[in-house]
Amino acid sequence: MNVAANVEGKHILITGGGSGIGAASARVLSARGAIVGIADLNDNNAHVLAKEIIASGGKAYAVSVDVTDPTQVKAMFDTALSHHEKIDVIINNAGIDHFPAPLTEVDDAMFMKNIHVNLAGVWYCMKNALKHMTTTGGGHIINIASVAGLRSAPMISAYSASKHGVVGLTKSAAVEYARANIRINAVCPSFVDTPMVQGVLSKLDERGQKGLIGANPMKRLGKPEEIANAIAWLCSDESSFMTGQSVVLDGGMLA
Repeated sequence: MNVAANVEGKHILITGGGSGIGAASARVLSARGAIVGIADLNDNNAHVLAKEIIASGGKAYAVSVDVTDPTQVKAMFDTALSHHEKIDVIINNAGIDHFPAPLTEVDDAMFMKNIHVNLAGVWYCMKNALKHMTTTGGGHIINIASVAGLRSAPMISAYSASKHGVVGLTKSAAVEYARANIRINAVCPSFVDTPMVQGVLSKLDERGQKGLIGANPMKRLGKPEEIANAIAWLCSDESSFMTGQSVVLDGGMLA
């Protein structure tokens, strides 16, 4: 079997697809023959990446979305379905973080922003995906959570709370919809070399940077492509008996 062909012809929609793990996933999946929808709040990033993929012989399109707005999420799905009549996989990757700080110093607005983007955004996308997939014979929802959703995460409490919520949604919905042939799994990376993590690193002193980079036994940041390759496996039929799980890619941190 040609492993690289396992997602060939699948229609895969990725939120936050214009950069970081989302962009790496779009490149990997399109190279393996998937039709990739790149949805992002940054409309320019999404279009630039879609053009890059098309120029390299892949199939892709871009769509602008703010996942905190249910009206825009519904419009994103309508746009995706105008490109292909069935969505096989949605990767709920759009997310934000906040600068490390004690809980009492994280203002309420930042807490709610993390909840709105990281948790409510996943909720809106899952609802639309489930409504679609229950009418088309099934599909797969992949939620990008974090090791911060599986363990304590001091100094990033708002982010951690939102990601714990994503893991909970994943497990609960997976059980609800298993008999409808809809699989729902989460991917839980630790610190990955993305623009979001680089933004945090830029605000830390040298000691803080070394601590973050060396927070796992491998003593390095993950690469977006390493996470994307795991996501690609989940998108394939090779993971067909897997649902309600959290796939951890953390360089050994939880161990």
